[in-house]
Amino acid sequence: MKIIKGIKVIDKISIGRAFLYLPSEIKIVPEKDTSPLEEKKKLFKEALKKTREEIEDLYNKLKDKYKNEAEIFRAHLLILEDPDILERVEKYLNEGYSLPYAVKISFEESAKIIESLKDDYFKQRANDIKDVCDRVIRNILNKPKPVLSCLPYPAIVVAEDLTPSDTAALDRENVLGFATDKGSLTSHTAILAEALGIPAVVGLKEVTKCVKNGDVLILDGEKGIVIVDPDEETLERYRKRKEKIEKEEKLLDKVKFLPIFTKTGKRIEISANIGRPEEADMAIKSGAEGIGLFRTEFLFLDRREPPSEEEQFKAYKSVIEKFKDKPVIIRTLDIGGDKQIPYLNLEKELNPFLGVRAIRLCLKRKDLFKTQLKAILRAGVFGNVKIMYPMFAVKDEIVEANKILEEVKKELKKEGKEFKENIEVGIMIEIPSAALMADELIKYVDFFSIGTNDLIQYTFAADRTNENVSYLYRPLSDAILNLIKMTIDASHKYGKWTGVCGEMAGDTKAIPELIKLGIDELSMTPQKIPKAKFTIMNLNY
Repeated sequence: MKIIKGIKVIDKISIGRAFLYLPSEIKIVPEKDTSPLEEKKKLFKEALKKTREEIEDLYNKLKDKYKNEAEIFRAHLLILEDPDILERVEKYLNEGYSLPYAVKISFEESAKIIESLKDDYFKQRANDIKDVCDRVIRNILNKPKPVLSCLPYPAIVVAEDLTPSDTAALDRENVLGFATDKGSLTSHTAILAEALGIPAVVGLKEVTKCVKNGDVLILDGEKGIVIVDPDEETLERYRKRKEKIEKEEKLLDKVKFLPIFTKTGKRIEISANIGRPEEADMAIKSGAEGIGLFRTEFLFLDRREPPSEEEQFKAYKSVIEKFKDKPVIIRTLDIGGDKQIPYLNLEKELNPFLGVRAIRLCLKRKDLFKTQLKAILRAGVFGNVKIMYPMFAVKDEIVEANKILEEVKKELKKEGKEFKENIEVGIMIEIPSAALMADELIKYVDFFSIGTNDLIQYTFAADRTNENVSYLYRPLSDAILNLIKMTIDASHKYGKWTGVCGEMAGDTKAIPELIKLGIDELSMTPQKIPKAKFTIMNLNY
């Protein structure tokens, strides 16, 4: 019996036989060739056409039953038509490189921009670009990838990683769970597992080396472990635990749309984090009482010019209208010098995560900031919208941001555009200095939302994605809980509120501690909402 530790995705357990999925990688070397340029361009055009047809077919298969997953492939079609990528391919072809290499390097350069983002959610979207690239190259070389559409038996799929294309073609009748070497809570494997409601453990590093086809596995989604060849006693214990979890799930369906109170009557608002407008439907289906974090970076990435006011307005409005009178908190732009976004002309910094990013960038680039604020204010007419600024360190930044907001309101009045005049404004507490000065900062805003992911990293000076210092990622340490308590107390002192929108918000171990501290709202990935509500309603405080 061997136990392998990874990252848990969904609090479920699966028991079954392993099915190893290890498609061979196509190796492309940086080489030039003597093939006629026009011939290479023609082959590229044909590969694009075939790839487009394949992606459209996947979208059509998924759109009715798995709408949110289907949207991934609409994004893939946009990647396929990205003018920057297409121009890069043409550039490398004109320089005499082989078609496969020209495609590979062009897509990789685009993926690197997304991978450099601070937000895990957007880092994972680089996998979309890589997936499309792999599909195009395979069509160029006529080397189709093996698919998971027909599993030979009910199985736990064991893989190095799973792409959106892998998961879209999956045999959903026979899949019992996923175990992957790579991946995070925002990877496509995790997203699919949550959509299907099946267990998954990702980031296992070496599971593909430890498992053979047909091995009996226990996938423990509660602890984030995979047990290979368990003994009979362990199997029996997990069978009983699995039955108990399945009974609890039936209860979750009954409570997910209810407003939630603890047993002592404390009301906790449960909201959802989303990164794109199409994710709003999943949030509603999961029982979200609003959007506690609407990331807006998707509008600014992988393009040659910033999004217009009208484009942003339409994106925000589409979500706001779905939630009607329920709150939708829109976070302003949170990117910085770690990304090579051509139209921003950002300087390279030695330490971009501590440099000009988020609100610091917006205060320097008022043109970007004002355009976004105008779009949010205009969309605010259609529902209960709030603005949230990220990464504040000192009071002066809030004063300056609010001053710009008032300037924008005056400009909209002059332009004769309808907008929400009295809009609530909050800030994210992500930096220890902000938590320590919460009693002063709250005077300038209407609410706080604690970004626990960054607050923990900045408090312990440790990157949570760096395995060598992962032991320092301690969300329930006294240091973090004290900072959270200071923030909550400061808001309550002035009759205002504090929420949490980091991973702690959806962690069933952290939720009781946060409620003890007096938290008012929790915002999390939609799939975690039912379990969070069930946890809260069973608390005695």
